[in-house]
Amino acid sequence: MSLHTQYLESFLRSQFYMLRMDGPLPLPHRHYIAIMAAARHQCSYLINMHVDEFLKTGGIAEWLNGLEYVPQRLKNLNEINKLLAHRPWLITKEHIQKLVKTGENNWSLPELVHAVVLLAHYHALASFVFGSGINPERDPEISNGLRLIPVNNFCVCDLANDNNIENASLTGSNFGIVDSLSELEALMERMKRLQEEREDEEASQEEMTTRFEKEKKESLFVVSGDTFHSFPHSDFEDDMIITSDVSRYIEDPGFGYEDFARRGEEHLPTFRAQDYTWENHGFSLVNRLYSDIGHLLDEKFRMVYNLTYNTMATHEDVDTTMLRRALFNYVHCMFGIRYDDYDYGEVNQLLERSLKVYIKTVTCYPERTTKRMYDSYWRQFKHSEKVHVNLLLMEARMQAELLYALRAITRHLT
Repeated sequence: MSLHTQYLESFLRSQFYMLRMDGPLPLPHRHYIAIMAAARHQCSYLINMHVDEFLKTGGIAEWLNGLEYVPQRLKNLNEINKLLAHRPWLITKEHIQKLVKTGENNWSLPELVHAVVLLAHYHALASFVFGSGINPERDPEISNGLRLIPVNNFCVCDLANDNNIENASLTGSNFGIVDSLSELEALMERMKRLQEEREDEEASQEEMTTRFEKEKKESLFVVSGDTFHSFPHSDFEDDMIITSDVSRYIEDPGFGYEDFARRGEEHLPTFRAQDYTWENHGFSLVNRLYSDIGHLLDEKFRMVYNLTYNTMATHEDVDTTMLRRALFNYVHCMFGIRYDDYDYGEVNQLLERSLKVYIKTVTCYPERTTKRMYDSYWRQFKHSEKVHVNLLLMEARMQAELLYALRAITRHLT
């Protein structure tokens, strides 16, 4: 993240606040909730970090044996942890009512908002960790099975220096530099054309709705089609073996993302962003129940949405707004969130197939991300630009989870 210092400051401020500053939840609980969240994606890097912090802040060591050792109250977060991580659109006010109903194990609303913010933060951070190749691989020869080694030879030292890692990935692939250069030029050309079309004609509301539904439907074929063709099936089989050091913190480990638009199932309603926005609804609710975190999150969302160096690979003075918006909105589209004023035709024009595979994997199944997926899109772009993509995906995911959870809390209150 230090490749993007402005963003990093904003990220650290909000993370520090939710973990260390005054807030409704006791410190050890905060770290335990982080562990529960990271465990949904088997993210040992984050789990290990927070196991240490949990003990340092006075957490009860026995809790680390697994969920059956924790108070019922924390255990009750399981359901919302699971839904937020994989299918946030299923969260209803009934889930909220169950947690806050009177009784010895009830949650106050400020405590629940604090917990939800932590869960969403750590689900999204797991996406960043896997997307950037930071998670340690398992090593059977070491007693606890973990040591920090580069994932798929994804060398962390190279990444930090941003030293032309793209050249390394190019030579390793069967694409010549010529191909990837023309790929870059083609993308720039499409951006220019879209800009011109935008000025020429406005699509009708019906047309905009159709384009969203089409994109939402298509997103469900993205991983299931390409990934299994491009990667041997066994890649995934290995990933799906969940080790006990992770599974002890979750229930129902097999529960994962299901395509929002999957055919043949009951059609889930589209979440119209205009009906419940972060700016007008979520922000004020969070601030009211858990002071200041709303401002910090808002600053972080704005920061990542507007962060730009006006460059694209070797080109300077490029307005990348259109591309950044397509990345953010595509993530929301996979979670069923639709912006009425956005033309989803742009997503299709700007995000190539390999990039869509990457986005969907990092956002919905981060534990399946491979170095090959990372290398296969935007081959001319600098590593720092790809980290920038990961920051956008992480924040878009966090915001999507928060919108669904906060909308359910608002409904519970009204």
